[in-house]
Amino acid sequence: MFQDPDDMNHLIGYEVEIIEAIAGRMGLNARFVQNGWDNLIPGLERRLYDVSINGLEITPEHQDVVDFSVPYYITHLQIAVRRDNFDITDLEDCKGKIIGTLKQSYSQYVLETLGDVDIRTYADEINAYTDLANGRLDGTLFDAPIALYYGGPMREVKFVGGPIGKIEYGIAVPNDNPELLALVNQAVTDMRDGGELRAILERWGLWNPMVAGEFHDVGPSRTAPVMYDKWLESHSTSLSGVDKVKRYLSFMPKLGKAAVTTMQVSVISMVLAVLFGLMLALLRVFGPPPLSTLSMWYVEIVRGTPVLIQLFFIFYGLPNVGIKLSPFMAGVIGLGMNYAAYEAEIYRAGLMSVPVGQMEAALGLGMTRREALRHVVVPQAVRMVLPPVTNDFISLLKDSSLVSVITLVDLTKAYGQIATTYYDYFGTGIIVAAIYFLLGYPFIRLARWTERKMEASFVPDRVRKNRRTGLGMRLF
Repeated sequence: MFQDPDDMNHLIGYEVEIIEAIAGRMGLNARFVQNGWDNLIPGLERRLYDVSINGLEITPEHQDVVDFSVPYYITHLQIAVRRDNFDITDLEDCKGKIIGTLKQSYSQYVLETLGDVDIRTYADEINAYTDLANGRLDGTLFDAPIALYYGGPMREVKFVGGPIGKIEYGIAVPNDNPELLALVNQAVTDMRDGGELRAILERWGLWNPMVAGEFHDVGPSRTAPVMYDKWLESHSTSLSGVDKVKRYLSFMPKLGKAAVTTMQVSVISMVLAVLFGLMLALLRVFGPPPLSTLSMWYVEIVRGTPVLIQLFFIFYGLPNVGIKLSPFMAGVIGLGMNYAAYEAEIYRAGLMSVPVGQMEAALGLGMTRREALRHVVVPQAVRMVLPPVTNDFISLLKDSSLVSVITLVDLTKAYGQIATTYYDYFGTGIIVAAIYFLLGYPFIRLARWTERKMEASFVPDRVRKNRRTGLGMRLF
């Protein structure tokens, strides 16, 4: 399943048609929820969606976690190599070679079982075939439909060897919902027996002898592969400069919506990071020993673990203890709490730079410790740490791309979706990089402005003037 090359707001694919037909038979509407392929089953366990369909293989490991419908498609693995490569003709020839495949898939298991293979795993199939065409891989091993759609249109790639193994695709359903599973099975069976399933597969050029044997339907083809032909045409037609510009302009609504998501996550996360980080810094510098120690360990633990692991834990791990957050909230909390640890160290440095005499003077004037912190110490520290805090926001803006792993479609995820649809990482990448720059540039200017203001506060006018004119000065 992928965005329609003619309309980026429209999702197409044989599995899209299958699930929509099943939903229609059940009197329901299908609503698509974006997630990475390797997170489809964790997302189903977390109840992000009711069913999952996207080339999920019916394996014992998967069946230990979720239930599967009766197979809606049967296929095999296919080896692909560059056209000038004659060293690999079958699976055994992959030994000692660099082979790309889909991570956490049946093909990865086959390569691991084969042994003596340098396996490179990918989250996006098109990246593997691009690396193959560019000479970074000796070959690829993917499910035949993936090979057909992502490797087939590439002139530099060819398929070698016969079918490898047998793969059954099923619709994953939570293992505590037998009623839903029964309804899905009934719908798939009716579509199979009535010929609707075959018609969908033939339209997409995916009907094969393995499916025909499994479905007991070995008659001649009845439907032209119109959707597959359309896909090939959309990827083989060379566009003029004007048409390319029009295509890039058509990306703007999708990229604009993704940019809004990126900014929302970044701004709210930074607010959380600033407030929580300041509290951590105050506790560490002025708090009682238990709270000071707790603050120190929080900072060290968070800074010592990858933010990606933290996001996975918050989004997929916490539901096991009854805490379920929306993708947006999980992204905001994950990034906010991560950056709070770094902000805390910045604030701590600012607090430590305020002379001790400032606190003593405030206490001597009759202020309480809290009033001294609020009116004397913290304002001075905040003024000194504003430039690095502003720079941290720019870093957070870029790190917000990680939220795509928890089903949010931000700029980075939108870039991947568009690039894999049109096989255009270059032009689309330039556009997305420009959008990131435009989003961050105002904050870059703000950081420079605050630096100048801070310099104006601490550097005498005559010294600052001589810096501009290049004159030296000795002070006695």
